[in-house]
Amino acid sequence: MSDTKPLDIVHRPEIGRFETTVDGLRCEADYVLQNGVVRMTHTGVPRALEGRGIAAALVSHALGWARAEGHKVQPLCSYVVAYMRRHPEWQDLQA
Repeated sequence: MSDTKPLDIVHRPEIGRFETTVDGLRCEADYVLQNGVVRMTHTGVPRALEGRGIAAALVSHALGWARAEGHKVQPLCSYVVAYMRRHPEWQDLQA
């Protein structure tokens, strides 16, 4: 990320989302937790914020939470599939 300020990522388990606001715009990583499996369904970053590492930060945060909770992850979002492929440190979470 080009910003020096760290992202304030908020976990909203009641709606199955990790989110942050950058420059007044909401960025999100959505999931459904079912039977100990976190199904990552969507990652969204507004076009104006693309290329700043925000989606990667959201997904990394979500995967860290899943690991800490002892959950497996099923990446259904194409971004999460690609992220997990590029970052072998998360492969052990693959459902």
